[in-house]
Amino acid sequence: THVTSWLHALDAAGAQKRTRARMLSTVSAFYGHLLDDGVVAGNPAALNRRRLGLSGGSRDPSPTVRLTAAQVAALLDSAARLPHPTRHRELYARRAVAVVALLALGLRVSEVAGLDRDDLVVSGGERLLRVPGKGGVRREVYPTGHAADALTAYLAERDRTSGTAAPARRGRGAAPSSPLLATRDGGRCSRFALYTLLRRVAELGGPELDDVADRVHPHALRHAYVTIALENGAPIQHVAADVGHATVATTQHYDRGLRTRGSSAADVVADAIGGSPGPADGDPGSTPPVAPD
Repeated sequence: THVTSWLHALDAAGAQKRTRARMLSTVSAFYGHLLDDGVVAGNPAALNRRRLGLSGGSRDPSPTVRLTAAQVAALLDSAARLPHPTRHRELYARRAVAVVALLALGLRVSEVAGLDRDDLVVSGGERLLRVPGKGGVRREVYPTGHAADALTAYLAERDRTSGTAAPARRGRGAAPSSPLLATRDGGRCSRFALYTLLRRVAELGGPELDDVADRVHPHALRHAYVTIALENGAPIQHVAADVGHATVATTQHYDRGLRTRGSSAADVVADAIGGSPGPADGDPGSTPPVAPD
């Protein structure tokens, strides 16, 4: 009764259906944890969403802003020019470009924050990221074009600034991995920090982003990857595999053993966005330090 009253109060306060559904899921997950630990006898938030009018359908319009390829390119350019009043301005700008580029590959913000440097490997002659997704399932994502350039530039500047390069992984004697995206002291960037950084980049994005800057968030870039890929003719099963959509689990299962650059939509999206990020410019033949497969 209390949970239902709370949901009605949220509705009266103007909370959208998706917001109420997400908040209910959070409370239900918390009570599920308490139930597993024997703290409570039941889960009062385990309610029938359909009866509450909170079950989303496939025809429901997405509230996520739809970014164009030009707007994603504007975000990359804005990240490259991001002002930072410290002597490490170059490092922070390159990291900002790397963050936007990784999100523009369709990765979830939690996946970007959770990536280790050892997740960037070479396999089949191609650089790829082994991304730990939902349910502990890893998928292979190809950092092509702007993303590859951004990672190359960021990791090189990070190694130069710290004075040490992370050793390549070789068998069991490898040193502990470090975050792919790190704070100045080498810690892991939080999801909130990445979200805040992206909003700052969007706010400074110029005329191309003026109308959408306040609605840009990490999932908007993931959404953009899917829409840009499909608009440019990428096979939907390749796109689903790129972003790790669970709704095509069967297709993903059959594609996993056949993953090549040709079965990824990464090149399609990179070509649509076009250009290279500013501070990542440099030797076109350079490659980021990676761990061999």
